[in-house]
Amino acid sequence: MLVLVGLVAVALNLRTAVTSLGVLLPEVARHWGMSGLLAGVLTALPVLVFGAVGALAPALVGLLGPERAVSLAMLAAAAGLAARAVAETVGLFVAATGCALAGAAVGNVLMPALVTRWFPARIGAATALCTTALAVGMAGGAALTGPAGALLDGGWRAGLGVWAALALAAVPPWLLIASRPPRRHPATTGPTGAAEAGVPPGGIAEPVPVWRVPSARALLVFFGCQSLNAYVVLGWLPSMLADAGWDPAAAGLPLALVGAMSVPMSILLPALAARRADQRGLVTLTTGSYALGYLALWAAVAVPPAAAGLGWAGAALLGAGNGAFPLAITLIGLRSRGADVIAALSGFVQGGGYLLAASGPVVIGLLHQLTDGWPVPLAAVLGTLVVQQLSGRRAARPGTVG
Repeated sequence: MLVLVGLVAVALNLRTAVTSLGVLLPEVARHWGMSGLLAGVLTALPVLVFGAVGALAPALVGLLGPERAVSLAMLAAAAGLAARAVAETVGLFVAATGCALAGAAVGNVLMPALVTRWFPARIGAATALCTTALAVGMAGGAALTGPAGALLDGGWRAGLGVWAALALAAVPPWLLIASRPPRRHPATTGPTGAAEAGVPPGGIAEPVPVWRVPSARALLVFFGCQSLNAYVVLGWLPSMLADAGWDPAAAGLPLALVGAMSVPMSILLPALAARRADQRGLVTLTTGSYALGYLALWAAVAVPPAAAGLGWAGAALLGAGNGAFPLAITLIGLRSRGADVIAALSGFVQGGGYLLAASGPVVIGLLHQLTDGWPVPLAAVLGTLVVQQLSGRRAARPGTVG
């Protein structure tokens, strides 16, 4: 039970640093006098940090073990969230945001590894619990940051800083788990029924060369494309709706619907994926939802009188499209024969995928600035969905890595 509490506590914190800033980005950008390009760089910072730090997370696990590594990650997240709320310069603000995101990045990689380590026979159910908690945290970051700042009478600084307490609360469960004497887990079986062996009791065995496996590379591209689209939505949806005629103060509210729609997808998709050997239909479902969401936003921008209804519809569809994330996380677990593979595969897919996605928010911001509109940026993200669909269908074929 303590492990489940710890997993949920970590998952709740994996996106609050992103969505809490996304909903306040226009206000923060005005405070610091940011250009459109600098704001775009700030929206790209999560994927840059997730990629760079995520790729190093398996090495951190090797040094500390997964339980101590995730404790340290949540401490870093709490420190970064608190520091950016009191930063006095834009440089310190960005650095503190990077620290908070680094903690979340380690948590990203460790979540599937910890699920497989502690619940090898229930990967689908445990992943669903974690990704649902992540979606709840994502929605909470979008919906509650503004009200929290107003309630505390501290403006955007208080709204951003309040999330440090949630990150700090995730530390004690893992410190307690890490303080227990190491126990040897019995051999378990992966999705193909092969026995897991050679995993040291305190951690995860040495990585295997997963980058040589075509399905692992396809999973990296699929993860990268869905991450690109997710962070374009988190970073730019409020600006799109504000340009379509929404009140700027209300333009961030649909981000909460994006997060809320991610909750049922996070519950259903891991369970559905774990029950079948072939997940290609689920790839098409999530990618198609993204495409319909972008088309709704395109229409909202083109026909401002209908922007309200189309904006909410687009947000709902994009939230359903975000189901590609729990699907990808589940695939990492299902495509790994055991804990000796999953840390390497998770670090490879998430580290490389986030780096692949890093250019997305910046390019979208630059295209918007150059064209003074949203049709060209929306056409560009629709193009990435073609790559997402093709790579996802390759990664979702039956088989394992390692």
